[in-house]
Amino acid sequence: MIKYLGVIPARYASTRFPGKPLALVNGKPMIERVYQQATKAFENVYVATDDERISSVVKNFGGKVVMTSPDHPSGTDRICEALNKIESTEQSRYDVVFNIQGDEPYIQAEALEQLKHCFTDSSTHIATLAKQMKEISDIQNPNHVKLVKDSAGKALYFSRSPIPYLRNIPLEKWAESYFFLKHLGIYAYRSEVLREITKLTPSPLEIAESLEQNRWLENGYTIKVEITDYESISIDTPEDLERVNSMNF
Repeated sequence: MIKYLGVIPARYASTRFPGKPLALVNGKPMIERVYQQATKAFENVYVATDDERISSVVKNFGGKVVMTSPDHPSGTDRICEALNKIESTEQSRYDVVFNIQGDEPYIQAEALEQLKHCFTDSSTHIATLAKQMKEISDIQNPNHVKLVKDSAGKALYFSRSPIPYLRNIPLEKWAESYFFLKHLGIYAYRSEVLREITKLTPSPLEIAESLEQNRWLENGYTIKVEITDYESISIDTPEDLERVNSMNF
C-alpha cells in the first residue's frame, strides 16, 4: 500500500504579495483553506514554512507544521527538507510526497486523488496535472506554462511559449485545431526521486524557460501528466484576493 504525504510550502516573503499565506480568504487565512482541502485527500498533511507567524497560525487552527530553511531556491527544495524532518520526527517512511500550492485555497481533493493513481504505475517518477486551453489568449500568455506529452502520457517538454507551433494554421484557429495543455502547478514525487532531483544543478532548458521541471526531464526523469477538468484558482496578488473574495463558494 502506497503511503502518501501532503506538504504545503508557505513563505511569508513575497514580492507581489507579502504575507500572502495569512491573507483572509472569505474569513479564514489562506493557508487554513488550503490545509482543509488537502486533508480531504490525505491522512497526513504538513505546512512547511520558514516563518514563525505562519507556524503560529497553523498551530492555532490545529494543523501540523514543520520549520524549514529560509534559503531554499525553490518549493521543491523546501518540500525535500520537510520530508526529511517529518520522517525523522515520526520515525516513519513515506512513498510519495505531494507539493500542494499554498496559494490555491479551493484546491479540489478530486484533483489530488487523480494524481495518486499515477503511482500505481511503478515507472512514474513524478506526476502532475494539466488542463486543456480553449482560448488563444491563454495559449499566448507566458504566465501560463504549456506542455506537450508523449503517447504514454509522459511529459516531453514544458514552455512559456505556445507549444506546439501550428504551422500553416491561422492564429485565430489554433485553439480549435489542437489540444493545447496548460500546466497546473501541483506535483507529486516518489520520495527517493525527490531527494535525487534536489541535488541536480540547474540545466540549460530550465534556465532558458525558468522552469525547474525541464531540469528533471533533461536528466532522464519521467513526469506523468494527468489530464483534468479541474481549474486552479491561484492568488498571486491582492487584486486576485479581492476577486476570489467576491466569488461564492
